[in-house]
Amino acid sequence: MTDFDTVDYFTDPALVPDPHPYYDHLRAKCPVTQEPNYGVWAVTGYEEAIDVLRDSDTFSSCIAVGGPFPPLPFTPEGDDITGQIAAHREQLPMHEHMVTMDPPDHTAARSLLNKLLVPSRLKENEEFMWKLADKQLDEFLDDGKCEFLSAYAKVFTLLVIADLLGVPEEYHEELRVNLAGGPTVGSIDKEIVPVNPLEWLDNLFSELISDRRSNPRDDVLTSLAQAKYPDGSTPEVIDVVRTATFLFGAGQETTAKLLGSAMQFMVIRPDLQDALRADRSRIPVFIEETLRMQAPVKSGFRLAKKPVEIGDVPLEAGSLVMVCPGAANRDPRRFENPHVFDLDRANFREHMAFGRGVHTCPGSPLARVEGRVSLERILDRMLDIRIDPDKHGSLTDPTFDFEPTFILRGLTDLHITYTPKY
Repeated sequence: MTDFDTVDYFTDPALVPDPHPYYDHLRAKCPVTQEPNYGVWAVTGYEEAIDVLRDSDTFSSCIAVGGPFPPLPFTPEGDDITGQIAAHREQLPMHEHMVTMDPPDHTAARSLLNKLLVPSRLKENEEFMWKLADKQLDEFLDDGKCEFLSAYAKVFTLLVIADLLGVPEEYHEELRVNLAGGPTVGSIDKEIVPVNPLEWLDNLFSELISDRRSNPRDDVLTSLAQAKYPDGSTPEVIDVVRTATFLFGAGQETTAKLLGSAMQFMVIRPDLQDALRADRSRIPVFIEETLRMQAPVKSGFRLAKKPVEIGDVPLEAGSLVMVCPGAANRDPRRFENPHVFDLDRANFREHMAFGRGVHTCPGSPLARVEGRVSLERILDRMLDIRIDPDKHGSLTDPTFDFEPTFILRGLTDLHITYTPKY
């Protein structure tokens, strides 16, 4: 039996299949609790998590993807370490991407992304999704079974973002080869140093954006290449490139995990599948409850720049804070019967799978549409969707494997069977 008071959350594989008993244990002690191995303050309460994420003046995102790995390149000194963070920022993992930035740099970087995620472009992208969903299903539908993540979820989410950014179709197959089965971020295995899955994309988009600045066309990439900062200045090419690669890095993997979780709930709860078939208007609620129950982001990190009190717990400047969206989404003070998937939950939209504050996921509308379109077409074209008993065992006691990472929460594979519908 795992000793939750001493277990290493970041490296112990025992917590990978189901971290929620650990989260519940921490929350029962205190919604803000310091874990014993690295001194990280784990935030498992809903209100406490929101307080951290909304306070970018006090909490820096500079360690958002690394947490305690690698250790800080400096020793925090004094009651305000803002200057130390600025001086050592380039020594921190993925410092060049907006996920680790703080305002005003984050504000400027995100402004470029906001110019892309406008209603007209999202509408065009949704039209592409309907065609893509059918095209992807056509690749394996006749087989009557598939490994859902590799056959559908990863490829669909990758090509949706490629279309949104206007990546020419001649690059789509190369994207599939290089990114559809990308590396695990925040692995608990061996060296726990976050990889940067965006380097290959940086090179691709540097070429594309540079070309559009020299040779403008009537396309999305040109609009992105010519975008200005709010003050009217022109971003460096690399800054535009990182806006594009961030959307891939943040959106493709997490949305693929959302689709995997949605399908998992449908196959282990036939009553849910029946409810969606009977009333398609319940699909959006199903997606939100999936996000609450299985938030794709397991852990996000902040560094306290100043002394602060969260949930009546005082933290010093330099404290490493870990916000656990999955734990906050099952806080019984906020959600009744939090471990139960409930299609009739009144406050289903209050989950924080997409975060809060300045770093709220900008692609959340996109992810929701991807989920809705995918489920609509899957239900249209597959009957009697079930787990493959040869891979996952019986419906009464199924087994699933999850990616061994402390940052993200998602299945490694999901094998299903079904009856094709034409």
